Amino acid sequence: MKKLIALFATTAVASGSAMGAIALSGAASISYDDNGSSASVTKYDADLTIVGTAGTTTYTTSMDIDGGTDGSASTTINNTDVNVTAATLATTIGPVTISADMYDENDAATVSSTGGLQTDSGDNRSISVSLDAPIGDATIALDDSGDVTVTGTFSGVTVSHTMQDGTDTTSGSASIAGMDITLTNDAGATEWTLGTTVAGTAVTLGSDKAVTATFGVTGNTVVVSHTAERAAVTTATSSTKHTTAQKNAYTTVAVSRDLTSGATLSATYNTFDDSLTLKAAVAF
Repeated sequence: MKKLIALFATTAVASGSAMGAIALSGAASISYDDNGSSASVTKYDADLTIVGTAGTTTYTTSMDIDGGTDGSASTTINNTDVNVTAATLATTIGPVTISADMYDENDAATVSSTGGLQTDSGDNRSISVSLDAPIGDATIALDDSGDVTVTGTFSGVTVSHTMQDGTDTTSGSASIAGMDITLTNDAGATEWTLGTTVAGTAVTLGSDKAVTATFGVTGNTVVVSHTAERAAVTTATSSTKHTTAQKNAYTTVAVSRDLTSGATLSATYNTFDDSLTLKAAVAF
């Protein structure tokens, strides 16, 4: 009996010491959407992330613990109480980083018909080995796919260039005279965003004709977003990535307020389906 007690005490001490290297975080929310002229829907969402660290090695796993991606039966990935959404093991040895993605998203993934996203086929688990070495003011990285990425900041402008087989990608960002600018060229297709703050209102304009305006004070904000009409893409390419369905332009107005209880209460109106969504959420 004494040996059993001693064994239990040793196990408890080992578990307690390991807990110091484990971090928990998550979020939970409940929302009610009147869905305009359609039937109303109440959705629940709860997510948990566990990060374990030992030296330069980190294991991260994320879970949807309410049994679905947003709590509604129609979009449930697996009709179970807990769904793993990510599992990654990474370690660093000098300038070499090894990362293993151990979760296969396609094992239970679904295709979103409204967003037009198309999942890839095959096993999405992978292992990448990257070399990160500084060269002057720039950093060069090489991964297991053969892609070489050079990143650096020069005179306040951050530039990243990835050399791939026929599909090079270049991106840049800078803050000039109170304006934030980003520019990306992916295999010849260019996208950009411009952002600035005028009279306390933060405005962002994108090359896709989308406009977002955010105003208010911390903990009590209003966000107005306009999304331009989206044309149908029937064939995925290196620049479009996915096939998409046509979608009309729409505008959303979201009012959000932080409560003294630690939760956030928000109301969002969407002109696309004339719907109003009320949501209460908390993060830890």
